[in-house]
Amino acid sequence: MQAIPTTDQATSPSVSQLFGYPFRIFFLSMTILALLVIPLWVLQVTGAINLPLAMPGLFWHQHEMLFGFLSAAIAGFLLTAVCVWTQTERTHGFRLVLLWGVWLAGRLLLALGADLPDWLVQGFNLAFLPLVMLDAGWRIWHARQKRQIMIMVVLGLLWLMQIGFVTRLDMAYSHGALIMALALISIVGGRITPAFTTGWLRKQGLDPSAIKTSPGLDMATLFSMILLTASLVTGWQTLTGILAVIAGTLTLIRLYNWKGWLARKEPLLWVLHLSILWVPVSLYLLAGTLFAGWPSNAWSHAAGTGAISCLILGVIARVTLGHTGRPLVLPKGMVVAFIAVQLSALIRVVTAFEIIPWHPGIGSSSLLFIFAYGMYLVRYTRIIASPRPDGRAG
Repeated sequence: MQAIPTTDQATSPSVSQLFGYPFRIFFLSMTILALLVIPLWVLQVTGAINLPLAMPGLFWHQHEMLFGFLSAAIAGFLLTAVCVWTQTERTHGFRLVLLWGVWLAGRLLLALGADLPDWLVQGFNLAFLPLVMLDAGWRIWHARQKRQIMIMVVLGLLWLMQIGFVTRLDMAYSHGALIMALALISIVGGRITPAFTTGWLRKQGLDPSAIKTSPGLDMATLFSMILLTASLVTGWQTLTGILAVIAGTLTLIRLYNWKGWLARKEPLLWVLHLSILWVPVSLYLLAGTLFAGWPSNAWSHAAGTGAISCLILGVIARVTLGHTGRPLVLPKGMVVAFIAVQLSALIRVVTAFEIIPWHPGIGSSSLLFIFAYGMYLVRYTRIIASPRPDGRAG
């Protein structure tokens, strides 16, 4: 007679559960990567260690945060969301193992592949985003969801920036990739942030009509960022600065329309609004770099650590709870983690202006970042590796 599993057995964590839905393995893996890459970079740049990197240290650091960390976040979120959008079967099991394996191979080859041929290292790293786009793209195509096409366009442009970066080792392409990441935030953040805020206000018995959205403004913001990327890569500094101001201002108007201060009592919401506020900050800093000679690493870290890393932490904290069938109640310590990652970004930007000395600034910013993502790892690993309490697949 077959034994019936107990409740504890049915909800116990397992490695196989990590491959039950894309967000599980990719959110966990990108968190571990962030917790490894940041301290390794600090040790590498200070001369404490000498990794056999397949590209110069600064380029490795930029690539791993943009195309390792960010790409895993994209895969986890997009391949989970697109199944819901299109009502199609999720990518899981062996197919997901293979996709994750390509991502992992890219990380290992870059970190340890100093003596390996470029075609091998570049091939694995350039293969991941197209595979993600293929998986999401065919679902979108068959569902005839034209609304999702711009996401695929932005991902395609992000991949073009990666090609230019790994083949030419030119920071213009990493900067272009940062703008494309901000464009992705403009699309995804522009959907979920006002929608979640509206829903929360309604549940609180408050008037949700205060939240305004404008499809025309959304498209204008997105296209200004695409034009900004093209101008940035081609080196037209004056035009780039003007476009940065335009894109930043349009984003700021959108944020005002979403009335984030109305949701200040809900951490899962204010973290989204505050993180997206880093988008116009970074774009204005970019304009300052071009027009006033401000340090370029100020805007790049406002975009990377501020907008991207802060928003990712806020999104994965919510998505992990929602898609594992749990109440949207933050685990203990996550509010502090949200504050820590915001402070990490602020300190890193201030350090770029030499207001804080370099070593204390880099050190404290890195520690705050590690604490924030370390808290996610501690509080969410069991959730990610456990079945849904309601018994549903995924």
